[in-house]
Amino acid sequence: MAPQAQLHRAHVALWARVGSRFERRQTNGISHFLEHMIYRGTPRIPSAHAVNLAFESLGGSLFASTQVDHGIFSVSLPPESLDEACALFGEVLSHPAFLDIDIERGIVLEEILEDVDDEGRQVDADNLSRELIYGDHPLGFTITGSQSQVQSFDQTALRRHHARHYTSDNVILVFSGGLDDAQVSRIAERDFGRLPAGQRVTAVPPEHRQDAARFQFVENVSSQTELRICFRGVAETDRLRPAIDVLMRVIDDGMSTRLYHRLCDARGLCYDVSAGYDGYEDDGVIDVAAGVQHKRAALVTREILAMFDELAVEGPTPEEIDRVRRRIAWDARCLADSAEDMSAFFASGLLFDRLSTPEEHVARLTAVDARAVRDAARRIARPENLCVVAVGLLDDGEDARLEDAVRGWSGPAQ
Repeated sequence: MAPQAQLHRAHVALWARVGSRFERRQTNGISHFLEHMIYRGTPRIPSAHAVNLAFESLGGSLFASTQVDHGIFSVSLPPESLDEACALFGEVLSHPAFLDIDIERGIVLEEILEDVDDEGRQVDADNLSRELIYGDHPLGFTITGSQSQVQSFDQTALRRHHARHYTSDNVILVFSGGLDDAQVSRIAERDFGRLPAGQRVTAVPPEHRQDAARFQFVENVSSQTELRICFRGVAETDRLRPAIDVLMRVIDDGMSTRLYHRLCDARGLCYDVSAGYDGYEDDGVIDVAAGVQHKRAALVTREILAMFDELAVEGPTPEEIDRVRRRIAWDARCLADSAEDMSAFFASGLLFDRLSTPEEHVARLTAVDARAVRDAARRIARPENLCVVAVGLLDDGEDARLEDAVRGWSGPAQ
């Protein structure tokens, strides 16, 4: 529980160890499909419309999301509706009736179409990059699965998946916002205390067998080429994790940081470019995403790799470290203004065994110095960690130039 007495909203979230990395090839996509089905009703509440109407009539807003290694179900609402809404929330999560399965299947199939071309080929750069990095390991699967897989799921499979993942040993329940301690304890026990104990779901760690840079080009008719420049990173619990956090803020934490300044402000090579870190309990990926003119794909890739070279050799400047430290402290203070963000901070920490307080989080990150950031960049920026995906139209030899830029990159001088 994370009470925030100054807020006029309450937030209840259930986070589960579920998602594509806990699936097999035959069941890939079932976690996401199950997420869709849970809000379709219970034996007592007969439709998706009835579920939404019940919560919205209490001032609540339902949310659900499936990620690679976790799923989230939440409701934000006025504090005075907490008692009644949680009774509904516990019922919906614990006793889905799996109603209208074919209607929801059609919705999910439409969602999958967003990531494929007219011939059914995968053209989503994020999905392709994870497949290039992880291959047949579940971290290389898509979250949604394929059309044929979704067509195969029935009530029996959904009930089995629900029974395996939505258990007290495999979920975290967090209350945040304007709350009363005694009321929350009573509600949590009443509405979620009957979840079966179950068993904590585990995953198989991925191997790292890459010995050189990998490159994949997928031709797709589009106005721009989508680039993903990815580096195999470190796990959430790795000792370098705080330095990776600071490194990512040096690279991309606003329009004044290195990535945007280098590619957009200084050279006008991109309109949209960003960098992020996807951390897992046993691995991680740093990636840079850019949409570029087809003829600039190789040039933009070289610029991004050069940026990593510089950080691995020189490290960040004192001014960059100072700015990052101040922004980390400010962002942690802003948690107090958002029940949703506070909930996510504690839920993710509990679910993946890295719980800390906001104060501990700030202290850990602000202790990182320029040398630690440089060392983290050196560990990451190596050809054997690099995977690059391009999705678009690379004519007049641009595909060859891009592949040369990737495979010819030797990394920073050590």
